[in-house]
Amino acid sequence: MTIKVLIADDQEMVRTGFRMIVNANSDMEVVAEAADGVEAVELARRHRPDVSLLDIRMPKQDGLQATRLLAGPGVAEPLKIVVVTTFDLDEYVYGALRAGALGFLLKDAGPTLLIEAIRAAAGGESLVSPAITVRLLKHLARPPAAPAAIPLSERELDVVERVARGRTNNEIAEELFVAVSTVKSHLESVRAKINVRNRTEIAVWAWENKIVG
Repeated sequence: MTIKVLIADDQEMVRTGFRMIVNANSDMEVVAEAADGVEAVELARRHRPDVSLLDIRMPKQDGLQATRLLAGPGVAEPLKIVVVTTFDLDEYVYGALRAGALGFLLKDAGPTLLIEAIRAAAGGESLVSPAITVRLLKHLARPPAAPAAIPLSERELDVVERVARGRTNNEIAEELFVAVSTVKSHLESVRAKINVRNRTEIAVWAWENKIVG
């Protein structure tokens, strides 16, 4: 199956570079390009790409607003977004994840990490630099509105804690001595119990509820 990718960035050189990187892989292709946030939302809704790469600072509408419109709370069929930007600012990273993005990369992360992020997002997984994830969620996660019982089993909490620390499913399986399919099963159960859509939101929930510290 070919992964369809949309690229949105106001710099033509960046779009060209990303297009070359993506199209160099036989399992993915660029199906649309946008130079501003409004066009990005338009094209994303029209083409329904498997993954959209969005810059943050774009004319007409920034990437965070575009992400909210395509993947945010209340969107019936959210698209998979990876934010790729020059700016390593906490408010941007947190804003992107809160808006529904599955991944957050810096433009200088390199081709390999970009391709890994696209494949991860296409599979419903998130890819954010572990250092950024821990730093961000630890310092910016808000406390829960009111104390509440944690609705998860002890094993589910073990999985959630490792997700919040940036572990992959394979790493979690190795650490807990279980099968990867068991980890995925626990994550599905967690998503249903705490009403979130992906592992990024699970990580945010974990830090907000002090599952990790």
